[in-house]
Order: sequence, then structure tokens, then C-alpha cells
Amino acid sequence: MNYIVMDLEWNQSPLGKEFEIKNMPFEIIEIGAVKLDEQLNEIGRFHKLIKPKAYKDLHYKTKEIVHLTMEELNKGEPFAKAIKAFLEWCGEEYIFCTWGTMDLMELQRNMKYFGMGEVYTTPIKFYDIQKFFSLLYEDGKQRRTLQYVVDYLHLGEEFPFHSALNDALYTAFVIQHIDFEHIRKNYSIDCYHIPANRKEEIHAVFDTYEKYISRGFETKEELMLDREVLALTCYACGKNCRKKIRWFSNNNSKTYHALGVCKEHGYLKGKIRLKQAENGLYYAIKTTKLVDEAGAEIVRQKQNFLREKRRERRRRIALLKDEGR
Repeated sequence: MNYIVMDLEWNQSPLGKEFEIKNMPFEIIEIGAVKLDEQLNEIGRFHKLIKPKAYKDLHYKTKEIVHLTMEELNKGEPFAKAIKAFLEWCGEEYIFCTWGTMDLMELQRNMKYFGMGEVYTTPIKFYDIQKFFSLLYEDGKQRRTLQYVVDYLHLGEEFPFHSALNDALYTAFVIQHIDFEHIRKNYSIDCYHIPANRKEEIHAVFDTYEKYISRGFETKEELMLDREVLALTCYACGKNCRKKIRWFSNNNSKTYHALGVCKEHGYLKGKIRLKQAENGLYYAIKTTKLVDEAGAEIVRQKQNFLREKRRERRRRIALLKDEGR
């Protein structure tokens, strides 16, 4: 198994968001990658400039970030040719490593737009090195820039940032200097393609929580009636939890919270985020985590806060009605 440390640079509509292509807001203009073996030794590099086809001028933000001109890009290869060469270079057995979560999503969007077919048809397991740094050195939530981390680890700035190959090299350097073997169990999952059926649904158990990714549903209402989506199961023992607080939503109904109790392991809090996939179907990302009394109290307070907001809204509506009589 090799590690493909990939970085992309992309452009967007120079005329503004209202003129962007809905299914491809970002067009890839450069791809760089470093291949590492199982011992994290570098065994190859890949780099291609890609000739723009959708957005033929550089957005002002792109000009500020990348070290490229349209003259250089127009000498690049067509997207499909460059990516076919890249996938051949990746080989048979590999896992992607990226800085952040966006690159794999944009790669697949571009592949679909340029008619390359469904090279990947299911969720992709990958390593988010930006997240790894936060888990090892910070609170697990903070997200630092690549340049910040290179400076923090005293790796030295040998070449400019915001070049696809250079950033892939810097990311590879970070991998080689952190406790990668220990942290790689905290993998991420790209959901450009969601599970196609119940059998393909994902239950990923980590040290302190479980992540569940559902199949797609036609409507949010149908999704929120599914037993597996609504279940609160203790990932430590596999037993169903007794619900102390049933699923409740925030005001936009995109996020739900719940609290259960496992007889053996105590409180289990749950969070459901509703998302819409590229194919238009709705799916759920549910995380469950064992918590102490303080963690359970946070869920109770969240529910009480939302209840009070609803009560206050009803009081204001009733007052306006009385004033209008």
C-alpha cells in the first residue's frame, strides 16, 4: 500500500459566483503529488499544469495565491489526459493523503464535468493531514494552514507555497515528521459518492466515537424516519441505548441531537447532520460519543435553549396578533 500525497490548485469564475458552473464551481488548473511507500519513503513525484476550458481567465483571488499565468496554463494538458496519467501513476493499491478535505471532492467534480466516467463510485477513505496535526498537537478542532505547520515543526521553507507539487512535498514532509503510524487510524471519508444501499452504509468506529454514513433518501422526512439513522447504539458494546432525550433539531432542521444511556458504559450523545449529495439524494452523517455527566448536561442545555427560543417566538406571535385586533 502506497500513500499518494496530493494537492490541487484551482480557479473559479472570474465574473463572480453568479456566473459559475453549478456542478463545477472550481476548475482544477494544476495537480501535484508525491508517492510514499509503506515506510514513508518518497518513491515518486507527479506534476501537471492543466489547460483551462471552463474558466479561461484567472479569478483575482487565484492570481493572488498561485504562481501561474494564463500563458503558462494555456500550454498545459487537457484535464482528462492529465488525470488519466495521474491515475496510472498512482498504481493499484494506494490511499490519498491531502491537506484538508476539499481536494478529493473537487477532483471528482471535475472528472464528472469532463466526462471521465465514474472512476470512484463509493465513499473514499483518505487521510486528512491537516486534521492529524490538530489531533496530535492541538484540540482536534483547530485547522491550521500548511505554512503554519511547516514553521511549527521547523521543517524549513525550501520553496514557495501554493504550488501543487510544492504543497504536496510539504505535506509529505509533515507526514514524515509526525507520529503517522499512531494517528492514521483517524481516517476521513469523502462522500462525493454516498453509499448506494443499506449494505454499503458505513459504520466507522474510532477511539472515542463512531461515525455512521447512511445511504441516500429522496426526502429529508423519509431519511429521518429510518430506524438505522435514528438508532442510538453504544459502539463500545453494540447494545441499543435507552433514549433520555429523543432527537431534536435546531431551527434549520439540518442538525439533530439526542442523548441515550448504555447500561454498561453510561451516557451516549448523538449528532445527525443532514446533507445533500451530488446526485440530489439526502443522506445522514451521524456521530455518537460516550460522555460523562457534564457532556450529557450540554445536550440538555441545548434542548432547553431551543425550547425557550420557540416559546419566545410563540409569545411574540401571540402579542402581534393581540395588537392587530
